[in-house]
Amino acid sequence: MKPSFTIGIEEEYQTIDPETRDLRSHIDMEIIAKGKAILKESVKPEMHQSVIEVGTGVCNDIEQARSELIGLRRDMIRLAKAGGLRLAAGGTHPFGDWRKQEIYPDQRYLDIVEDMKIVARANLIFGLHVHVGIEDRETAIHLMNAARYFLPHILALSTNSPFWLGMDTGLKSYRCKVFDKFPRTNIPDYFPSWGEYESFVNLLVQTNCIDNAKKIWWDIRPHPHFQTLEFRICDIPMRVEETLAIAALIQATVAKLYKLHAANQGFRLYRRALIMENKWRAVRYGLDGKLIDFGKRIEVPVRDLIYEYLHFVDDVVDELRSRREINYIHKILEMGAGADRQLRVFKETGDLTKVVDFMISETETGVVEKDKADANIAT
Repeated sequence: MKPSFTIGIEEEYQTIDPETRDLRSHIDMEIIAKGKAILKESVKPEMHQSVIEVGTGVCNDIEQARSELIGLRRDMIRLAKAGGLRLAAGGTHPFGDWRKQEIYPDQRYLDIVEDMKIVARANLIFGLHVHVGIEDRETAIHLMNAARYFLPHILALSTNSPFWLGMDTGLKSYRCKVFDKFPRTNIPDYFPSWGEYESFVNLLVQTNCIDNAKKIWWDIRPHPHFQTLEFRICDIPMRVEETLAIAALIQATVAKLYKLHAANQGFRLYRRALIMENKWRAVRYGLDGKLIDFGKRIEVPVRDLIYEYLHFVDDVVDELRSRREINYIHKILEMGAGADRQLRVFKETGDLTKVVDFMISETETGVVEKDKADANIAT
C-alpha cells in the first residue's frame, strides 16, 4: 500500500520580554489557556515556561500545512503581544539562562526532571518536528534506515542556534549539543525490520529504561502513536517560509525513497558512525562547511550537496505539489540559514539584544503586518 505522505509540522517558540529581550514565562499571561480556547489541541506548553509549542493537524499536502502553520504563528504572535510578550523562533536564546527558567507544572515534565536532573533542566532548546504519513510500519522502518543519510543535510539548512548563555559558541547548531546530553538521542541505528525495532523498544520498557516509546528521542523515529515517520533533527527556523521549505524537502525525501523502495532499487545504507561524522560537520559549520560523500569518499561543500539533493528529489516534487516550497531552499542557500543571519547581526552590532530583535522580526516575516510600533521592540 502506497503511503499517504500526509504532513504535520510542530514548532517550538520562545516567549520574550520586550524590554529586556530575555526569556520570560508565559504562564502568568495565561497564553496557553487563551491559545487552547482558540486553537484547541494545536497549542501546548513544553517543559520550560518560556517555551510554547504549536502543531498543525494532519495535512494532506504542503499547501494545507502552509495555511495552518501561518495561522498558528499569527495567532500565537497576537496572543503573546496581548500578554505583553513577543515570540521568537530560534534553536536557543542568545543569552537566556536555563538556571533562571521555571519548569511548567505538569507531572510529565516534573517526572523527566526528577529522572534526569540537571540534564533536563538545562534542556532549554527549541526545535522543529516534521511528520510524514507512512501507514505500513515495515515500510516506515526501511524508509527510516535510508532517510538517516539526509539528516545532516536537513540540519545544515535549519541551523539557527549559534549562541548560548551570551557566548558565540562557534557552532551553527548548539541546540544539538545541548540535546545530546539526553539519552536515546542522535541518529538511530539500522533496524532490519519492524519486528527488530519492536523488540528493541520492548526490551527498554521491560528493563525500566523507558515507560513508553515516546522517550526515544532520536533525530528520526517512527512515531509511537501516529502512523508517521517523525523528523526531529532541526532547529526551529526563524521564517515560516524556511519551515515550510524544509518540511517540503523532508516530505519529498520520504516520497523519493519510497519510489526507489517500491521499485526494489533501494538506497545505499551507511553506518550510523559515518552519518554522525556528517552530523557533527553540520552542527559545527552549517551551510558553510563540507560533508562527506561516502560513495565517492570525498568532502563536498554543503551547498553543492544540497543542489544534488534537490535534483535527487525533483521527480516527486510536482506530484506532491510542493514546487513553491522546495524552490525556497534556493533562498535559504542565498541568504544563509538562521545561524548565519544571527551571526551577521551580531557582527554588525556587537549587541545580542539586537540579535533578539532581529529574531522577533524574522519570526513575524510573512505572517503579520508590520507596524511602526514593532519596528523597534523597546525604545
